Amino acid sequence: MKSIILLMALSLSIISCRSAPITEQINTGIMTNKALIRLVEQNDLQGVEAALKNGANVNTTDNGRRNLLLIAVNGRQTEMAKLLVKYKADVNQQADNLDSPFLYAGASGQTELVKLFLENGARFDIFNRYNGSALIPACERGHIETVRLLANTKGFPVNHVNRLGWTGLMEAIVLGDGSKKYQEIVQILKDAGAKMDIPDRDGVTPLQHAQQRGFKEIVAILKP
Repeated sequence: MKSIILLMALSLSIISCRSAPITEQINTGIMTNKALIRLVEQNDLQGVEAALKNGANVNTTDNGRRNLLLIAVNGRQTEMAKLLVKYKADVNQQADNLDSPFLYAGASGQTELVKLFLENGARFDIFNRYNGSALIPACERGHIETVRLLANTKGFPVNHVNRLGWTGLMEAIVLGDGSKKYQEIVQILKDAGAKMDIPDRDGVTPLQHAQQRGFKEIVAILKP
């Protein structure tokens, strides 16, 4: 009989925790992962900070193994990201799709967060699902200031080649449209010391690709 009573009490306790309002969970220090994730998604800075002060895990993950910081970066929630970093969120933790807060911030051109993550342990040897760095998709998408920051960060692998056989420079040319923003990115990379002649898997150089596409301004930058 005692065993049955204990089991019933435990069941009621679990149900109570699951159904308790988020504010009550924060106050009692009992915070479910789903509730914490919901607070981040809702950009509830006060609620998240209260939960973290009560011992909630700052690197809690969702079903896709995105940690709270990556969820915030995905939502372009700059202040939330800053708060999570303050509580030592992992800027390099990768989700199932191999995104990390640092990699995604670079790819989406969130320069302020890229800078913050560089100051808080961003690693340069962790790559996305294309085996690419934070710089390569930033070059492809024309995020000038993000490219400028990364290309001029000491030790950053500006010449890294991804699984497609392309560097950031190559992606700016092959996947860009030759417009002013891509011209500026090519110039930034050149000024930062990136190699201008790393070919793709077929042996075609950045200069040859630019010539084939009629990107005269980029050709002028690439020529010795």
